[in-house]
Amino acid sequence: MSGPAGSLVKICCMTQPAVHLPVDHHDGATGPDAPVPPRRAAPWRELPWQGVQWNGLPWKGLVAIAAAGLPVGLLWWLLAPTGLNLITRDPALATGSNPETWLPRDLVLAGLFLLAGCLSGVFLAGNRPARLGTATVVLAVAAGVAGALLAWGTGVLAGSWWGAAEDTSASASIAFSLRAYALLLVWPAAIALAIFFATVFGHSENEPEPQLEPGAGSGPAPGPDA
Repeated sequence: MSGPAGSLVKICCMTQPAVHLPVDHHDGATGPDAPVPPRRAAPWRELPWQGVQWNGLPWKGLVAIAAAGLPVGLLWWLLAPTGLNLITRDPALATGSNPETWLPRDLVLAGLFLLAGCLSGVFLAGNRPARLGTATVVLAVAAGVAGALLAWGTGVLAGSWWGAAEDTSASASIAFSLRAYALLLVWPAAIALAIFFATVFGHSENEPEPQLEPGAGSGPAPGPDA
């Protein structure tokens, strides 16, 4: 068939090519062959405490640090003014009605906190300070906070039990107590500083070098023509 009618039949019988629409992947690449970007991880899936080996933490040492607040609190009452006052044994500093006893009483507790914090940090770090993880340091500081609170409560309780009854209507500081609550941070701060200095200036124990198996490091055996 020729003429205009034949041309019309040929045009109708032709197949239309497939049309590929551009795909937007929101990263600037378009087209059917553009790689699909990987999914972004949700921010809550990578938490700081993930991957921590909880079974490998020194739990006994952390509990011991917190429990040390009990003897520290008893020492505070035994040594500080308005308590048993074993340091000065001055009768003028034996009663809380004297305002000059309030500052030394707080300083005695601060000194005990500083000593306990340094000993706790050195005890926890040991001879391997570089192996302490972030979780261990954070838990050690938290144990220091718990120990400081326990020492404060123990000292106040010892003063109320064994101390002389005094009239605290004029000021609550007359009773055996702590005036500067910021001193409770001395213990955990001392732990953090002790671990820091032990890590910077300490010497970790030398790791034993792996022993090579016999013949592992030797070369090939010489042949018969060598």
